[in-house]
Amino acid sequence: MFRKAERKQSKLRIALSGPSGSGKTYSAILIAKGLGGPIAMIDTENGSGELYSHLGDYDIALMHPPYHPQKYVKALKMAEESGYKIIIIDSLSHAWSGPGGVLDIHDRVSKTTSNSYVAWREVNPHHNKLVDAILTSNCHVIATMRSKTSYEIQKDDGKTKVVKLG
Repeated sequence: MFRKAERKQSKLRIALSGPSGSGKTYSAILIAKGLGGPIAMIDTENGSGELYSHLGDYDIALMHPPYHPQKYVKALKMAEESGYKIIIIDSLSHAWSGPGGVLDIHDRVSKTTSNSYVAWREVNPHHNKLVDAILTSNCHVIATMRSKTSYEIQKDDGKTKVVKLG
């Protein structure tokens, strides 16, 4: 049952969050290149991951809606079985809020139940399987996630302007 504790190399689990255009994909690729080894990118951003192919070699798999969490799990397993050492998920946000994602599944299930709280009982296992697949992957996993952009209305010399805060 018990064995001697040994220090082992762990795998990186990192999430890069920011508003659109903040450099999440670019940064994810640079981090992956720094880790070394073959890189796979799961791209839900309409092929935008290929815009950075000049940074080095990596393979890309385009994912299209619906963004059911199980599709992410399947893509992660395929990347692992193909021998990649680093997996970039660009973007994990779609698994939550995209068409066919967790919130979409919740809305659909809520319509068939008496209350929306009960619907989470059906939805949570899908989300948990995705989280488990990321945490137990034998690859380094870098995920990008969109954050909302904040704006503020400011007055400048009597004129009103909208300023992007990030």
